[in-house]
Amino acid sequence: MEFTTIMGSVAILGGVGLAFGTLISLAHLKLKVWEDPRIDAVTDLLPGTNCGACGQAGCRAFAEALVAGKIQPATCTVMGPDDITDVAEYLGVEAGEASKRVARLLCAGGSDVAVQQAEYRGLQTCKAAVAVAGGGKACAWGCLGLADCEIVCDFEAIYMNYVGLPVVIPDKCTACGDCVEACPLDLFVLMPLEQKLIVQCKNLLEGEEAEAVCQVACNACGRCAADAASGLIEMVNGLAVIDYDRNELATPDAIARCPTNAIVWVEGSQFVDKPELVRSATV
Repeated sequence: MEFTTIMGSVAILGGVGLAFGTLISLAHLKLKVWEDPRIDAVTDLLPGTNCGACGQAGCRAFAEALVAGKIQPATCTVMGPDDITDVAEYLGVEAGEASKRVARLLCAGGSDVAVQQAEYRGLQTCKAAVAVAGGGKACAWGCLGLADCEIVCDFEAIYMNYVGLPVVIPDKCTACGDCVEACPLDLFVLMPLEQKLIVQCKNLLEGEEAEAVCQVACNACGRCAADAASGLIEMVNGLAVIDYDRNELATPDAIARCPTNAIVWVEGSQFVDKPELVRSATV
């Protein structure tokens, strides 16, 4: 009798399990969302850095957008030309063209030209230094040189030079934006490489007051705005501001009379260093 009862219970449980399994299988077939197998294949061809420089949430999201025809392979700033070609050939699409963007530093006030009003001895990060009376630099807007940007860069595209300024290597920079987020003073911006006119200063002081804290500060003289093409540069709160929508009007003429070299014309690398004087904050 007990054996019969046990077998009956087993049969009932087995039947219930079979019924639920069948329902789950049917539901899976009914609700399953089909995904293009090319997405996985394209994802495997991508660098896998998930840096977000392409404007997508990661490499898989980029692959989904590629397969959907929403973007072109060249939008990825990490892949080399050969890798871009491979992806384009696999999908049977044009590789496309993308404007090379790089991170630019809006400060040229290294230790050789900027006044240090106090010695900072706290945690050696820019974020911590800003929280402690601004880190000791006389210019409250200037780069503190503690290398948060260099440390956060996964592509080794930033190194610290001998005057404590981060230098971006254009060929390695992918415009991922990590340095932009890491800088507590918002001194990094992402710019197309063809934008050659840059104001390397965010100091809101004017005249002798500005130059007293940094030799290369913008002193609000307005000469660049007067010398540049109409509408290209305007003075806002004592600081030169460039309208990059008019970038085609930019010429080196705008920097000719700048008394402090706060506004520069950049050809590739923003700063030129003496290799033997380069230091690394991560060593």
